[in-house]
Amino acid sequence: MTGHSKLQRRRFMSAAAATGVLAPTLVRAQTAPPVGDWPNKPVRFVCGYAAGGLTDLFARLAAEHLTNKYGKTFVVENKTGAGSIIAADMVAKAAPDGYTILFTNSTAMFQNQVIFKNVPYDTAKDFIPVSMLSAGKVPLCIHKSVPGGNDLTALVAYAKTNKTSFGTTGIGSLAHVFCMKLNDTFGINMEPVHYRGEAPMWADLSAGVTQAACSTLQGATSAIQAGNARPVAVPTKTRSRRLPEVATFFEQGATHPYFLLESMVCCVAPTGTPAPIVEALSAGMVEMNSEPRMSEFVDKFGLDNGAQGRADFAAFIRDMGPLLTQAVKDLNIEPQ
Repeated sequence: MTGHSKLQRRRFMSAAAATGVLAPTLVRAQTAPPVGDWPNKPVRFVCGYAAGGLTDLFARLAAEHLTNKYGKTFVVENKTGAGSIIAADMVAKAAPDGYTILFTNSTAMFQNQVIFKNVPYDTAKDFIPVSMLSAGKVPLCIHKSVPGGNDLTALVAYAKTNKTSFGTTGIGSLAHVFCMKLNDTFGINMEPVHYRGEAPMWADLSAGVTQAACSTLQGATSAIQAGNARPVAVPTKTRSRRLPEVATFFEQGATHPYFLLESMVCCVAPTGTPAPIVEALSAGMVEMNSEPRMSEFVDKFGLDNGAQGRADFAAFIRDMGPLLTQAVKDLNIEPQ
């Protein structure tokens, strides 16, 4: 099966503890042999986002697994700010020796080049792909006050005769792209409202401050379960296994390729990191998929699959990266 086909079918400690994903585990009786003399000291996983999100939890699962595997310490350091630019720049300038690794997401890898005037790193030149985790099928939800059913027709009909605000997780995010492309597709004029994170965005949707919003299924769950929001569409050609009754954008006439855009969280190493170390890191993360807590993590966040290796990550960069970058360019954003 090709990497492309695999791609198509696929809050902090309290949430993790509730599912057991970070439950203590015993170190294996026999640790794996090191790769050459690596690791012979602690390995830093620099995470560009705050604790509790998908990127951070992916890093912590990987750190625990690899600590057990090698009997050496893998530690997560959260370096937040500027859309992960601070963390990415730090790792890009780090020695490529396998001891400083970056955990970030697709925005930092692709969209930041368009959103910001001066990005001090070049993802294509400064990083080597290690592993990625699909962020899943992000649901578009509408407030309960919007009349109609659980489909795009309800949102479009409302937006044609009412001022409609659409919550996003930031300029250039998938939600921003979806909002503007829905405007183009259906001849409506929804206004994007950008938030610094999911929590305030979903809080405003639940309160009816905005009429639509789009981000992760995990973030939307509370609003949906409380009856304040209802999902009306998911991107990609296949339905979400957690929301099988919700039709895709494509099924509802939104057939532009941008409605197939996917986001992900990922792990990259500085260019020049020895290939055996990159391979060991990648293989170690894929190994996590066989652990029960990883299965619980994937299910809780509504993901289609677990960690993918460097080959699948490279395919994502090749196939999805240009689309993500171009979609943001099409927004005609004034770089910050």
